[in-house]
Amino acid sequence: MSRHPFEYAVLRIVPRVERGESINGGVIVYCRAVDYLGAAVHLDVDRLLALDPSADVDDVAAALAAIADTGAGAGPAGGDGIGARFRWLTAPRSTVIQPGPVHTGLTADPAAELERLLELLVRPAGQPAKRDDSA
Repeated sequence: MSRHPFEYAVLRIVPRVERGESINGGVIVYCRAVDYLGAAVHLDVDRLLALDPSADVDDVAAALAAIADTGAGAGPAGGDGIGARFRWLTAPRSTVIQPGPVHTGLTADPAAELERLLELLVRPAGQPAKRDDSA
């Protein structure tokens, strides 16, 4: 099985932008060679509220879901090509949901890589996947 270059970015939740504290809330994976773009999200409410007890959990969850939907081709940017959507999703911004830097790697299965990165970088250790984690 051949491996293809891919790019990914971690989505950071920064509930109080002025403080700069964050938790990881998702991953976006783009593999041009196999025409793949996927986003998976996970909101750890306890960790979010530890950073900001007044955080609007519903708004943060909705913002993460919108990113996952955009990755899947829904929403206003859904008609754009996957490369353009990836670049749009990973463009720097100073909002509550911020993309981290773009990293690269090699993979034979971008969808499996998305799940691996979500498990490694976002979900707390030992927490099983839930059906609404990926899009």
